[in-house]
Amino acid sequence: MEFSEAQFRKYFRQMYPQLAFYAVRLVGADDADDILQEAFIELWNHQQQMESENHCKSFLYRVIYTRALNVIKHRKVTQDYSAAVKDVEIKRLGYYDPADSYDPSHLEDVDLHAIIDAAINELPDKGRQIFIMSYVHGMPNKDIANIMGISVRTVEVHIYRALKFLRSRLANQPLLTFFLCYVVSCLCGYSCNMFS
Repeated sequence: MEFSEAQFRKYFRQMYPQLAFYAVRLVGADDADDILQEAFIELWNHQQQMESENHCKSFLYRVIYTRALNVIKHRKVTQDYSAAVKDVEIKRLGYYDPADSYDPSHLEDVDLHAIIDAAINELPDKGRQIFIMSYVHGMPNKDIANIMGISVRTVEVHIYRALKFLRSRLANQPLLTFFLCYVVSCLCGYSCNMFS
C-alpha cells in the first residue's frame, strides 16, 4: 500500500485525534506531539510494507507504544540520576558539617569522591550519560541502547572510551586506578590490561 501526499495528509487528519488521545494517556501532553510525529514519519518510511489501513493503524499504535516506553524509561533514568546527585550533595554537605567530629578518613573519602566526580564530569555528554546509566544505575547495555536509540555495540564503545579516559585521568591516584580496574573486571568481565 502506498500513499500519495494528499492521501497521507487525509489519513493523518483522520487518525491524529485518536492517536493523540492514546499518546497523551501514555506519556502526557508534553511528549505526545513528538511521539506522534515520529510515528507518522515511520509510517511514511514503511508504507510499502503496509497491506491495508488496518495494518497502518496497528503499526501506528505499536510505534507510539514503543516510543512511549522509551520516553518513560528515559524519564526514570533522568529522575534516578537527579535523585542520586541530590543524595551525593546531601552526603557531601554532611561530611563538611562543622558539628561533626573531625575524622580524617571522612575527608579522604570526600577527596576521593570529588576526584572521581570531577573525572566523570570531564567525559563527553553522551559518554558520561551512558557511563552513569551503566555504573551508577547498573543498567544493562541493551536497555541503555534502547533508551539512547543506539546499538549495543555503540554503548560498549562509549563505556570502553569512558573507562580508558578515567584510567588515564586517575593514573596519578594509584588507589583509584586499582579500584577502577577492580570495578571493570567485576562488572564488565574485562581485563584491566585492555587499557594498556
